[in-house]
Amino acid sequence: MVVNAIAYGITVFLLLPTVLIVPMSFGSDQYLRFPPSGFTLHWYAAYFADADWIDATLFSVRIALLTALVATVVGTLVSIALVRGRLPLKPAFELLVVGPVIVPNIALAIAMFLVFDRLRLTGTTFGFVAAHTALAMPFVVFTILASLYRFDADLERAALSCGAGPLQAFALVTLPQITPGVISAALFAFIISFDEPVISFFISDLNHRSLPRKMFEDIDYNISPTLAAVASMLTGLTLLALLIGHFLKRNSVRP
Repeated sequence: MVVNAIAYGITVFLLLPTVLIVPMSFGSDQYLRFPPSGFTLHWYAAYFADADWIDATLFSVRIALLTALVATVVGTLVSIALVRGRLPLKPAFELLVVGPVIVPNIALAIAMFLVFDRLRLTGTTFGFVAAHTALAMPFVVFTILASLYRFDADLERAALSCGAGPLQAFALVTLPQITPGVISAALFAFIISFDEPVISFFISDLNHRSLPRKMFEDIDYNISPTLAAVASMLTGLTLLALLIGHFLKRNSVRP
């Protein structure tokens, strides 16, 4: 009982700042204040009326969609290779896949900036997608690996014994069974890309700014409840993606 109370207390303490930002986004004050002195939707309207905010949001959405697509395709192939293939350097390959999780984001950001700057990829769509794909890859691979390990490989072998080719057996037998895991992986990749602030700050430029970089710039020069409104919408988007992913996991393949 005591352990449960401590666990719940720590969870509430960690989530409290995220919860408090929501009422602050509806406050009528010209600055961030809790508790808010009134109620207004002005800061949400200000966000949608500001071209800089919308441009940054659309840029982040485009990058996140492309990242989700690339990371899911590559991550699915990597997962299949880890489960079905016979890789001579499998431990090293696995370490390479989980590398972005182990290495601090600031170290990755500096390394990517130094490389991308030489290749003239800073501020480009390709550069953003490449960086965010590397960052999302471990989460995509882990999610799809879980679906593959729950999948009965005998079904795929049965399709092969009936004359189906490897690609046909995967497309008609394996992929439909692991689709919930693949969709969950794509959602994770989208959210990781859309919310990523550190690497995006290093590889962006003044003409191509992601939403997190725009938020950092406003914190430096123009703190207003519009930031709280944007943060609240980002939180809602993340929670929605997590709920969808949880629903899909519950309906994924069972042993």
